[in-house]
Amino acid sequence: MTGKEKLAIDGGTPVVTEPIPDGVSGPSVVGEEEIEAVTEVLRSQELFRYRDGASQAAQLEKEAADFLGVEYTLMVNSGTSALICALIGVGVGPGDEVIIPGYTYIATAAAVIAAGAVPVIVEVDESLGLDPAAIKANITPYTKVVVPVHMRGVPARLDEIMAVARKHNLKVVEDCCQCVGGEYKGKRVGTYGDAAAWSLNYYKTISSGEGGLVYTNDRDVYERACFVSDPGLPMWTKDDSGIEWQNEPFPRQTYRPSEILAAMCRVQLGKIEDILAHQRGLKRAFLDELDEARAYRFQHIDDLDGDTGVSASVIIQDKELAIGYEHALKAEGVNVGTIFNDGVPDRHIYSYWDSILEKRSPHPSGYPWKDPNYHGNVEYSKDMLPQTLDILGRSLRFDFNMNMNEEHARQMARALNKVDAALGE
Repeated sequence: MTGKEKLAIDGGTPVVTEPIPDGVSGPSVVGEEEIEAVTEVLRSQELFRYRDGASQAAQLEKEAADFLGVEYTLMVNSGTSALICALIGVGVGPGDEVIIPGYTYIATAAAVIAAGAVPVIVEVDESLGLDPAAIKANITPYTKVVVPVHMRGVPARLDEIMAVARKHNLKVVEDCCQCVGGEYKGKRVGTYGDAAAWSLNYYKTISSGEGGLVYTNDRDVYERACFVSDPGLPMWTKDDSGIEWQNEPFPRQTYRPSEILAAMCRVQLGKIEDILAHQRGLKRAFLDELDEARAYRFQHIDDLDGDTGVSASVIIQDKELAIGYEHALKAEGVNVGTIFNDGVPDRHIYSYWDSILEKRSPHPSGYPWKDPNYHGNVEYSKDMLPQTLDILGRSLRFDFNMNMNEEHARQMARALNKVDAALGE
């Protein structure tokens, strides 16, 4: 595109004249295979994951382990449950602090609290993931774990994060709930830390409506995660793979999945490479169509080939201009994700985590912040992470899904070109 065109918001012709299809990738590819797999389980009346023969959950765990290249996987009933199992699996408990980013779903912080620890919420940088410098600045004698979150399909700065964690002898639990199938420099995300979690809920790369997966290469972490997920374990002397338990069990909640979830997810896992290829193709088409930027720069990505292709984010020069871009893009027929939301609070942004910022406890004791085992002092406020709020306030996110084709992605890019040419400096 050359020169300035009259923006649609000013009466010009919109770039997009037919609506760009919306959707969520995993649910968008549900077909007869998933219907048949679920129906077969229902007809069998074998809905409990522990039964004679190989259960659907056990088979999914093996198939997921092969896909991820890890030794141990455990299916549970949600991504939050997976995070709780992973955190307790690596030893998190009362008295500990866990560093998490200020840009992630509230479930990351809730999982830390469920494990009995205190979340320490720190800045993100222009990767929209954990700022390695913020990790260093917030380490205390009580810090036990760092949780890098691979947001919107884009891996965090794992090399730098892992270097900080290892230097300070911290455990790493990777939150891969929004980056299912992603890679970082040739390895699946989640295989760099001590444990990791997938979400399989409705909005993820592959979906069974709800569900989660814990994975690790550490047998002790795996066994502890298993005990977290089911207070009845071990019901036998061996696990599903025939290996004898090595650790003493302890009672926790129940996070078991149903065979219906597992059966559906097995089919979805078989489609994951096609989903990733399509999403990545959409993102490449979007990026290839863009002109040289005038008033924005791209989200920092260490490994563009490794992200899942579900989103592309740009960071505008200033907040007011970002709002102008959003309104102009909407008039051109392109909806973008922003921090600005007059409807449902965006629980992906820490300033909307009221229950955590106000330290609301399920018990009068004030757990976990006033647990007698905790000797730290963490304070929260809505404006405590100015760098995070500044970056998010200037960010625009373009989303891609399985209902779109590459022409849709190119239209989105042409709309950004048009708006940038008209409003950018």
